[in-house]
Amino acid sequence: MCAFCYLPHVYRGISSECRETCELLEYKSFLEMSAKSFSAVTVAAVLIFFLKIQLSEQAPVNGSKWSYIGPDGEKAWPKKYPFCGGVFQSPIDFHKDILQYDSNLLPLEFIGYNVSSTDHFTLTNNGHSVKMYLSPTMSIRNLPFEYTASQLHLHWGNRNKSEGSEHTVGGKHFAAELHIVHYNSEKYPDVTAAMDKEDGLAVLAVLLEIGPFNPSYEKIFRHFRNVKYKDQKVQVPGFNVRELLPARLDEFYRYEGSLTTPPCYPSVLWTVFRHPVTISQEQLLALETAMYCTESDDPEPLEMVDNFRNVQEFHERLVFISFREGFVVSAVIACILAVLTILAVALWLLKKRSCKKEGQDNRGVIYKPGTYKEEEDLSKM
Repeated sequence: MCAFCYLPHVYRGISSECRETCELLEYKSFLEMSAKSFSAVTVAAVLIFFLKIQLSEQAPVNGSKWSYIGPDGEKAWPKKYPFCGGVFQSPIDFHKDILQYDSNLLPLEFIGYNVSSTDHFTLTNNGHSVKMYLSPTMSIRNLPFEYTASQLHLHWGNRNKSEGSEHTVGGKHFAAELHIVHYNSEKYPDVTAAMDKEDGLAVLAVLLEIGPFNPSYEKIFRHFRNVKYKDQKVQVPGFNVRELLPARLDEFYRYEGSLTTPPCYPSVLWTVFRHPVTISQEQLLALETAMYCTESDDPEPLEMVDNFRNVQEFHERLVFISFREGFVVSAVIACILAVLTILAVALWLLKKRSCKKEGQDNRGVIYKPGTYKEEEDLSKM
């Protein structure tokens, strides 16, 4: 190697052979530096690309990049969030062709659902729904894992068409639907880490229909005026969250599905209770009219209505049920037959008693032949 190769500014006066050696070494050094620069740029570009994907997937959870109507509505979801166009999506319609009774399904065990009024939940408007963050001491068992509560939220229609449930039964919509979201706390540290895992989430769904006033739901509904606009928050005193569930917790639908909002991860073990819970017409109207998707200073406020996803294709899944389908109908028919039988027996006994009484009354009547009068008439002749 030439002694002047690392001093290119002084090798003009050296031999041509030494100069060629130096030039070759310079060219080699240039190529190595170019390769290193290209590699660094490529790695940086790849990192930026995946970072953008990650941010785009996380953004909708905070409620800013999608909607239920307009150009960012449900039909456009799969373009930005591929899982929304995939399989195992929710919600679905429960109809008899896909239902299968499973005697191994156990009623859920609720831990810590009765929260003291000295503790508080945070209720917020996230631009898509009204959401209430729950206590980490709340959990459910009798599932493949123990799941810790994260939040609850609602889906509803509008004042002109109160058919806002996401799941349907035999094609029938209910007025609204409550979801209580839990994450697999045996495997994951929080709901964010669990959200995109196939065994990450367990969601309880309660179908709501119009009926008597519900004081338990009013513990949430009375605070709607404080979360009228997006990003507003209010503290709600603790209460027994189990009161939001139906009385019959042993009858439910169970299936594997997805989040019903972007990014639509297929990570949810659904438990949809069979029996609906009632809220009053006034309570439903408050839900349908109280909130906006937009912030308080938006010049064009957008009402928060029809925030439910349409029913999805089932893709040959099965829904397991904890009750025998048709049991209620059979029970009703049996009751009707029993009542008719009792009525028939009662009528027969009443008729028999009436005939017996009539026979007893006739025993006191003596029938005498009419010969005496005839003999008297003959003697007068």
